[in-house]
Amino acid sequence: MPPLPRETLRGATAKTALRATTMLRNWNLLSDELQLALSSAALRQAVHTVAGQAERLAGEMEAGTLADLGGPDALRLLAEVVREAAPMAAGTA
Repeated sequence: MPPLPRETLRGATAKTALRATTMLRNWNLLSDELQLALSSAALRQAVHTVAGQAERLAGEMEAGTLADLGGPDALRLLAEVVREAAPMAAGTA
């Protein structure tokens, strides 16, 4: 397997870089069903993370601790769009 691109490894420790290389090398050994299950779980976690961060930023803006450069409502809309789009994306994977 060729080495990972430098951009992929930037800021990664040797341990995380090795883990990423190992994961990529072993991915195709997994069954299609397991790959789909892992991908779906990763998508759910990403949705949870993005939506949660948007909610937190909106709260910070409302509290006045973060400059309002787009508005809490826009961030909450982003959070909802991400949550609503995730089931469709997971269903097509």
